[in-house]
Amino acid sequence: MTKIFGPLVALEDVSIRVEPGTLHALLGENGAGKSTLVKCMMGFYQPTRGEMRVDGHEALVKNPRDAMRLKLGMVYQHFTLVPSLTAAENLIVSRPDCPAVIDWRAETRTLEAFMATMPFWVPLDVPVASLSAGEKQKLEILKQLYLDRRFVILDEPTSVLTPDEADEMLGLLKGMTTRGELTILMITHKFREVTAYADAVSILRRGRLVGGGRVGEISVAEMARAMIGDTEIRERSARAVHEARPTVLELAALYASDDAGLPALTSVDLKVKAGEIVGIAGVSGNGQSALIEVLSGQRDLDDGRIFVHGQPFEPVRDEMDRLKVFSLQEEPLRNSAVPRMSVAENMALRTFDKPPISSLGWWLSPHPMREAARELIARYRVKTPSTDTPIENLSGGNVQRAVLARELSGDVDVLIVANPCFGLDFASVAEIRTQIMEQRNRGAAVLLVSEDLDEILELADRVAVMSGGRITLMSPIGETDRASIGHAMAGGH
Repeated sequence: MTKIFGPLVALEDVSIRVEPGTLHALLGENGAGKSTLVKCMMGFYQPTRGEMRVDGHEALVKNPRDAMRLKLGMVYQHFTLVPSLTAAENLIVSRPDCPAVIDWRAETRTLEAFMATMPFWVPLDVPVASLSAGEKQKLEILKQLYLDRRFVILDEPTSVLTPDEADEMLGLLKGMTTRGELTILMITHKFREVTAYADAVSILRRGRLVGGGRVGEISVAEMARAMIGDTEIRERSARAVHEARPTVLELAALYASDDAGLPALTSVDLKVKAGEIVGIAGVSGNGQSALIEVLSGQRDLDDGRIFVHGQPFEPVRDEMDRLKVFSLQEEPLRNSAVPRMSVAENMALRTFDKPPISSLGWWLSPHPMREAARELIARYRVKTPSTDTPIENLSGGNVQRAVLARELSGDVDVLIVANPCFGLDFASVAEIRTQIMEQRNRGAAVLLVSEDLDEILELADRVAVMSGGRITLMSPIGETDRASIGHAMAGGH
């Protein structure tokens, strides 16, 4: 399979064989060609060269309807369900032969009989908006089975699930493939899922197939090496030991509302000491985003107080500067940067009104601004054509590095970080996690909000779990485990 977009070769001569009744993992970093490959398979793109064979016969897939006729289906990373409809209504309206007038009694009997044969279940009469993330993901898969798909592509199927939900779902799907009821191609970036559930793996890098084989015959180190090639990976800093650390950041009974006026944070209490990383885990939508918005001044508090070094703290620019509070927010191009401004200008957003960039309180000098940017670009290994390049032209990893360079360019007492490595390549992930650990070792109090539990287990000294806008678990990282954290993430105590 080859797909060329103008000057870009997105896929180059990629050949993959998925055996029937197997769970086949597709690995690769962002931009490796995974999405292009599956879009060619599903008829969203037409390949420039190459062919797809189904059951040994060439299959012409000109559009998604052709893929459906071949019993090929796909569960996307983002839900495609209609929130206001019930699960039963979502299933019925997804059928190509959905009748204009629906006999609900007969359809309900048919659906109940179908559900009785499935390895997992969701309530049929509840609006999708009321279902948990795990139930929605199950419904997306059930929809493909209800439509009689026999080959299903799963795009990052566990990204919104707790560890327990992920293991349950993948275990059930693995059982279906083992019984020959289904064949699965799963896009993932989690080596643990590959080694635990996949039968075989194919690895893409820069549009080419660069490795793969039977799981068990290829090590995790070999998979990682195939994914990243010769890219230099920075070694992680060792965790320094700190004695008698004072509390630097304190959150006292924080209450906040979401955009609809409903409770988003309820009595959130938290202390972070100097030289400590407190990791906040939780399934997306349980108050983590609201907490970051409150701490960065993007959302008002309804009640509660924030203290830094025992002093009341308001998240405005002057106070952040005075108390040395810095942040790396999720989606930095949207939350922490001005897309059309240059890399140098974005790196100066903390210092543009101070010497040597500013004089007389208002006169900006571009030369020292560019010089400071060149130094930060070199130190943080930001790949950019020049200091004058608009920051929106950089890759996601380099935008993240540029914003991180700005936020860590001075003395840091408090560092607030939200999903810092989401969607980034291996090298950027290693670099950013190393920078976070180095700030912790220098004595900064770090609050790390992440939906990647492995990231929290790797970096944090203590873990807090948010569920329903509250902190439901707080524990030193050495006194808890993945199962306990996963249980708390699912709403347990």
